[in-house]
Amino acid sequence: MTVTFENAQPADLPRIVAIYNEIIPSRLATADLTPVTVASREAWFASFDPASRPIWTIRVAGTIAGWVSLESFYGRPAYRHTVEISLYIDAAFRHQGLGQRALAFVTTQLPRLGIDRIVAFVFSHNTPSQALFKRNGFTVWGHLPEVAEMDGALYSLDILGRYFPEAASHRQN
Repeated sequence: MTVTFENAQPADLPRIVAIYNEIIPSRLATADLTPVTVASREAWFASFDPASRPIWTIRVAGTIAGWVSLESFYGRPAYRHTVEISLYIDAAFRHQGLGQRALAFVTTQLPRLGIDRIVAFVFSHNTPSQALFKRNGFTVWGHLPEVAEMDGALYSLDILGRYFPEAASHRQN
């Protein structure tokens, strides 16, 4: 399977939104309760910068099968070397190792981006994502019990994190 990672372009936004919207009903990967629109995500998309806070499409034989992004964590200068990761895979492409490939790819990009810490906000009941991140050296840095209410049920959120010392040794302040 040929997998490539490309900087997302504005023309990719409808597909990015479709992949995101696809997971909403599962209540596994986002606290959004209803689909979002392309228009509502335009400012979010415009905030990404390939040089520092990228969003990449994950392509399988040229088809967008998912996306992965790195966003600033908490929006304060002292956190400039820490990012929040988001990773979404189209249902037709899940369980094919794309999440693993995406994390491996992101890791290779950290030194050039000046990033040495990644946090992921993952629902406690999202066992596939929990397993993926933990397999890749992420540990629980925080647990927020029953902070999300969806469909009358309460759900907990874990903050998973990982420090990448090899990226830190290459970065310039």
